[in-house]
Amino acid sequence: MRDTWFCRPACQNGLDLRQERMEKMQYDVTTVQDYLAALPEDRRPVIERLRDVILANLPEGFDEQMAYGMITYVVPLSRYPKGYHVKKDVPLPFLSLSSQKNHIALYHMGLYGNQALEDWFVSEYARRVPTKLDLGKSCIRFKNPAHIPYELIAELCQKVTVEDYIRFYEGTVKRI
Repeated sequence: MRDTWFCRPACQNGLDLRQERMEKMQYDVTTVQDYLAALPEDRRPVIERLRDVILANLPEGFDEQMAYGMITYVVPLSRYPKGYHVKKDVPLPFLSLSSQKNHIALYHMGLYGNQALEDWFVSEYARRVPTKLDLGKSCIRFKNPAHIPYELIAELCQKVTVEDYIRFYEGTVKRI
């Protein structure tokens, strides 16, 4: 379904095409390679670099897959057969990477409800990045790719192991 989008005929150019491509990409791709290939040219190198950082720094045990229309890193069912909430056939999501209409999003479920980790990240971000942090419960939004702190993202990836995340999920998130 398209967002409500009003556009005069004069502006039906790159923005409309980009929006259509993003929508197609979110719903039609089934592999990470297809997702990367469907990205707009200005976003592909940024997403690829973030993906490389994640793959190089994420502790062993997480699997990469497409889920929720994003590149997602999950605790596989072979490691956590209980699955995600009441969906026993869905692996436990941990981290996702997505190119949205107006930003690049990194969803890190380890930040959700883990105050110590969130405090560390907020403090380090303020120390290292000249722009204001745009952070939701688990979503870090990067509106300007030039200000993505790749080294900080690498450190964030290293902070939570699969075992840590399962313990946290079972002790906190799953009870909600």
